[in-house]
Amino acid sequence: MTLSREKKLWMYRKMHEIRNFELEVDRLFKANLIWGTCHLSVGQEASAVGAIAALDEKDMITSTHRGHGHCIAKGGKLPQMFAELLGKETGYCRGRGGSMHIADLEMGNLGANGIVAGGIPIATGAALASKLKKDGKVTLCFFGDGATSQGAFHEAVNLAAVMKLPVVYVCENNLYGMSVPFKKASAVENAADRAKAYNIPGIIVDGNDVEAVYNVVKEAVERARKGEGPSLIEAKTYRWLGHSKSDPRVYRTREEEEEWKQKCPIKRYRQQLISEGIEEEVLNKIEKEVEDEIKKALEYAQNSPEPKVEEIMEGVYA
Repeated sequence: MTLSREKKLWMYRKMHEIRNFELEVDRLFKANLIWGTCHLSVGQEASAVGAIAALDEKDMITSTHRGHGHCIAKGGKLPQMFAELLGKETGYCRGRGGSMHIADLEMGNLGANGIVAGGIPIATGAALASKLKKDGKVTLCFFGDGATSQGAFHEAVNLAAVMKLPVVYVCENNLYGMSVPFKKASAVENAADRAKAYNIPGIIVDGNDVEAVYNVVKEAVERARKGEGPSLIEAKTYRWLGHSKSDPRVYRTREEEEEWKQKCPIKRYRQQLISEGIEEEVLNKIEKEVEDEIKKALEYAQNSPEPKVEEIMEGVYA
């Protein structure tokens, strides 16, 4: 599929936004300016951006505990994201939810989820609603490799296959479910192999190649929109950092991490764009703009008011 220059530069910008945001959040955590826990997706930017680039604006997504990149790629607002993580009143959930509970219904983001596989039934339900309403929307469902061993995954995918729902399941396989290697936790070699049980397409893609991800997801989205049902896409990628901020990563070697860092999706795409004739000055300008954008967003969050104690329970219970 042919991508316009504008689309390519949008994907390059979004990957930089995600990387810079995540690295800044990592710094804030280490400085004890963010509390609770956090799951960063440094190294996985291409799978989020490539997949979401294949959607129409009206389409929806569900996310995971490692969901900052999905939110940003779906048009999430960086100032409100920082504010939420810093526990400020101007955050997406008025500072009550934190990293794992950001949702942006206006942009079609049905929310991150602290429960492994928790977003899969939600995405399937959203797709069922779209089919009943005939609104033409497709829901993109992100989850990690660990989720494919949860009962919710199998129940939801089976239902979607039986009813031919307009949903695309995207497994971001970063090789580890917390500290457990996928190859030790799964009876099949690839997460995409599970698609055979439900008679739907199962596609494996290089999750560090943003355009490759775009192409396979675009095809699956078009298939779903035509009423042909779901697909299961496995984007093989890698998280550079630990499962969460408290993970010492003793289950893998520093050599393995360095090997994957050499496959950096952003550097790789930069080299590709330059080889296609896009000027380095254009890419440098995007990088500088993103740095400034991150700085302004963080300043907004830091200068935002704290929640008032007397209002702390507002919005917590339905």
